[in-house]
Amino acid sequence: MKRTAVLNVVGLSNRLIGEHTPFLKTWAKDRYRAPVRPVVPAVTCTAQATYLTGQWPAQHGIVANGWYFRTECEIKFWRQSNHLVRAPKLWEVLREQDPDFTCAKLFWWYNMYSSADYSVTPRPNYLADGRKIPDVYSHPAGLRDALQAELGQFPLFNFWGPNTKITSSRWIADAAIYTDQKYHPTLSLVYLPHLDYNLQKFGHGHPSIARDLREIDEVLKDLITYFEGQGQHVVVLSEYGITDVHRPIHLNRLLRREGLLALRREQSWELLDAGASEAFAVCDHQIAHVYVKREAQIPRVKALLLETPGVERVLDRTEQAALHLNHRRSGELVALADADSWFSYYYWESNDRAPDFARTVDIHRKPGFDPVEMFVDARYPSPMAAAAWRLFKRKLGFRAPMNIISLDDSRIRGSHGRLPEEPTDFPVLIGPIPVVEELPATGVFDYLKQVIAG
Repeated sequence: MKRTAVLNVVGLSNRLIGEHTPFLKTWAKDRYRAPVRPVVPAVTCTAQATYLTGQWPAQHGIVANGWYFRTECEIKFWRQSNHLVRAPKLWEVLREQDPDFTCAKLFWWYNMYSSADYSVTPRPNYLADGRKIPDVYSHPAGLRDALQAELGQFPLFNFWGPNTKITSSRWIADAAIYTDQKYHPTLSLVYLPHLDYNLQKFGHGHPSIARDLREIDEVLKDLITYFEGQGQHVVVLSEYGITDVHRPIHLNRLLRREGLLALRREQSWELLDAGASEAFAVCDHQIAHVYVKREAQIPRVKALLLETPGVERVLDRTEQAALHLNHRRSGELVALADADSWFSYYYWESNDRAPDFARTVDIHRKPGFDPVEMFVDARYPSPMAAAAWRLFKRKLGFRAPMNIISLDDSRIRGSHGRLPEEPTDFPVLIGPIPVVEELPATGVFDYLKQVIAG
């Protein structure tokens, strides 16, 4: 089998390959390129699971970045166990053909307790005093220590939050090279998230996007030059394209006003009580899984959603089958936003009732995806000073939550999840062998198999 590196450049689309990506533009001219018709929802966990199994969400079960765990009556996002992906993975299939086949999985999701030979994934330490210490999980376990001894501590706070920057993608790229030199895997899966940030914050027209493209182009230049220098094939791939939006849609506030959403009062805050609710929405970019407790209520909830400006479609179980989303983890209804809208998880009517974690970067306690975590509250003229003051108090032994995140979801200018209006905004695949004019998301699996087969 041919040693291969797959570079997952999050948010890359044909629209973005041009003057600000001179290396990638030149390199791609001698390769085969095609848009990938994205899976719906076109979000990280679903796209990656589809690429790595060749199956739709109805089969592999990853229906979004998070969903309602019905047995536990809890909404959970960004789980890590690979056992949640209920289909054979690419490396497992190839290992059956060649027992010597090995795979390094670097920051692709569902990367704990995986059957991949080598894996690295974000895994911060949460201390009793409230501090969050950057760290990673690896297999084998010693790889974690070796990487951080060689490259320094993983820059978690540049990976997500208001201080995102190229540093995190650069660290992952360097980790990929280190892992390749140490273990020589047949397949390296490398995740590069840099374009995901400012495109969501500001949209395509912002001046920062040109800088971001130049920065990721430099990382790609180093990675591709290295891997090809080792005689490896290289495939550049993305999960989704990000498109401009201007309107957040608050489905949970709608369901609350209709008496369908249950809340608990704790301290002065309101908490969404999923298990007690008649209906609630798990919002994830431009898709929302809407869970309805009683079957008799489904027609009413569907009608309410369809009447909401910004909601383009609402799919019941039968209609979900057309998008291959009819899995037991999916909501009884699935809402899709229109091209200019995205779904905010906010359920409170007044910001003084928002839970304490709403103003922090807390991807696990929030009952929905929150891109506003990339913005500091406008009340703080110096975001770095506000953060430094809280860190100083923690070092003195005080509990000081990093509650500096904005609650203004109208600031978001880019999103993804639905099928884009224009194919130029589809995710893209660039590789060494011919590819069909438009590749379905499930077809990435077979394409990668052919590349690795040589």
